[in-house]
Amino acid sequence: MIRKIITIDEEKCNGCGLCAEACHEGAIGMVNGVAKLLRDDYCDGLGDCLPSCPTGAITFVEREAAAYDEAAVLENMKKKEATQNSGEKKAGGCPGTHAKTIVRENVAEDDGLEPLACGCPGSSSKAIVRETAAAEKPVVAAPESQLRQWPVQIKLAPVNAPYFSGAHLLIAADCTAYAYAGFHNRFIKNKITLIGCPKLDAVDYAEKLTEILKLNDIKSVTVVRMEVPCCGGITAAVTTALQNSGKMIPWQVLTVTTDGKVLENA
Repeated sequence: MIRKIITIDEEKCNGCGLCAEACHEGAIGMVNGVAKLLRDDYCDGLGDCLPSCPTGAITFVEREAAAYDEAAVLENMKKKEATQNSGEKKAGGCPGTHAKTIVRENVAEDDGLEPLACGCPGSSSKAIVRETAAAEKPVVAAPESQLRQWPVQIKLAPVNAPYFSGAHLLIAADCTAYAYAGFHNRFIKNKITLIGCPKLDAVDYAEKLTEILKLNDIKSVTVVRMEVPCCGGITAAVTTALQNSGKMIPWQVLTVTTDGKVLENA
């Protein structure tokens, strides 16, 4: 039969796996680090996966495809639930997933960890070894918080809050504050801060950010993201919001590595 069904542009896919998580029917899976439509009859054609894709790799097409089989989907979901409850792990997923140690000066490189079989590169396990143990350093006073407003979650912030007036806006992936030690003084200071995680929140921030930019006199936007692929969703949301706002607002993107370095993006 001819019907509406998704198609995935593998060239655009960044391997984040968000679409596979959003597809409750199990029609999408990760194969060699790339999202693929596994079975036509598992795809209901409703497109719940489309908003989750940060790169726009998923679109609708009309083509010859097997009819949506609800009974087969329910059976597949039962099998998946049984597998998860049993603790069984399946091989596959993103090839970038592996455990590794980030080595500082004079620290041995061998971490003795085996590569993991599956998952997203942003979920890779690693131990970060610092040069000097914290217990050996003198205790110093904690730096003062630079946070200027509450709430900070993108989902919770009101779009017309008075603190947005004339603000320099910081939009950050929430992991960045943990990865980069000087986050408060370098990024939060003198800015209004909004944070979120495009992978765990599983929402498109673009609409709300567009309203914030439209309704307020925002002077600049700084985006701080992690280096992991799934974090590209927060950059994509800001890019869309800036375009939809119709305003020319200076903005920049900076990337924090998992071992605490800052990379400036062009």
